[in-house]
Amino acid sequence: MLKTQLQYKAIGRGVWFKEVDERYSTQACSCCGVISASSPKGMDMDGLAVRSWVCPDCEAEHDRDINAALNRLRFGLRCQTPVDGIPSL
Repeated sequence: MLKTQLQYKAIGRGVWFKEVDERYSTQACSCCGVISASSPKGMDMDGLAVRSWVCPDCEAEHDRDINAALNRLRFGLRCQTPVDGIPSL
């Protein structure tokens, strides 16, 4: 229901809206894309307790939520079809 409302509001304001797959967005490193053993896993209390982690491949430090947001943004922009007048990041 939330996604439907976001899409409705975006269309009403002329804003680009793209629904993206959320799987592995908290686990994959937003810098190098690796899913390591030290990344947060699962929805159980132990998995949700991991709020920050360091990628063993590129040594980037991540906040779980910010990392997931960056991964979703990157995937959404990759799926974007260029449209005249809409700036891309």
